[in-house]
Amino acid sequence: MAGSLRIAIVGAGMGGLATAAALRRVGIEVAVYEQATQFARIGAGIQIGCNAMKVLRELGLERRLRAQSFYPRSWNNRDWRTGEIKFDMIFGESAERKFGAPYLLAHRGDLHAALATAVPEECVKLGHKLVGLDEVGDSIRLRFANGATALADAVVGADGVHSLVREILFGTSPVNFTGRIAYRTTYPAALLGGERIDDCTKWWGEDRHIVIYYVKPDRSEVYFVTSQPEPEFRIESWSAKGDVRQLRAAFKGFDPRVENVLAACPDVHKWAIVDRDALPRWAERNVTLLGDACHPMMPYMAQGAAMAIEDAAVLSRCLEGVEPDGVANAFRRFEASRRDRTSRVQETSRTNTWLKEKTDADWVYAYDAWTVPLAG
Repeated sequence: MAGSLRIAIVGAGMGGLATAAALRRVGIEVAVYEQATQFARIGAGIQIGCNAMKVLRELGLERRLRAQSFYPRSWNNRDWRTGEIKFDMIFGESAERKFGAPYLLAHRGDLHAALATAVPEECVKLGHKLVGLDEVGDSIRLRFANGATALADAVVGADGVHSLVREILFGTSPVNFTGRIAYRTTYPAALLGGERIDDCTKWWGEDRHIVIYYVKPDRSEVYFVTSQPEPEFRIESWSAKGDVRQLRAAFKGFDPRVENVLAACPDVHKWAIVDRDALPRWAERNVTLLGDACHPMMPYMAQGAAMAIEDAAVLSRCLEGVEPDGVANAFRRFEASRRDRTSRVQETSRTNTWLKEKTDADWVYAYDAWTVPLAG
């Protein structure tokens, strides 16, 4: 890729790796800088919507993801106490035909590992915590805590909700604690003692909910994630541990199937659910933000990672064939092409009503980031 655009990507999460793979697909040289010294397999599930799968297919990952993930018949929404069905969003083969790609339920670690295979190992630099960005002539110099530096024509900040790139560009972004917390974990389905769960169910309570689904094609691993009020808790970390006894107490009286899943659960992670306002803009000259760094989502539509993966595809289309002096315009075009969609998903997620009643989901799942018209 000699002589092509050189782009540095900060962050090797879902958005960063998808961006690296998508940019390489159009002949752009990339280096991904990640502060972690190794990738950790956190106990978490992820819903890979049809819209995200269309991007992942073009990155060559569909066969692997189908083999490792669970293919649900539906996302079933039920009343917390009676178990009565509120709305059953059918997926499976009919949705795959309609939306052009499958809807899959996966272990987050399996999706991340799949994305890592789409980027050559030598392009990913672990143990590189960004500390600064400087303009050096027409290039940007990245400075890292380990003393290393790197030069690039442009920088993509895919460094998540706590983005340092965002802070460098636009200052600290205010965090709104919602007064709600989430528990989540994955564990072997064998611990359920022969009890089966539905493919994917969201149990709606009056002020709390729990989503439960399988993350393996053989139904061998179960995942759940909750949301409930707990205003005092303010730790926004994916690795903080929660108390399983408190969790069980918080969902006492829910349908017995929920109580069974929680009774079998050995341990959980717990984090505070926060909300952040949309940024007025995402880019400054040859530096842009992407994914959670610029449009973090509340976790109520299962579309946070999908939005970052869509971003990756659209950004690669905006940058294809662009010279270094055209990058700033390409970044503006990227933002203009993505802002309305990401804002709509942000706002819809915030209400936590997605699929609670009969819902038109076509605008989410039919979207194809490879073919959607780009802004002028």
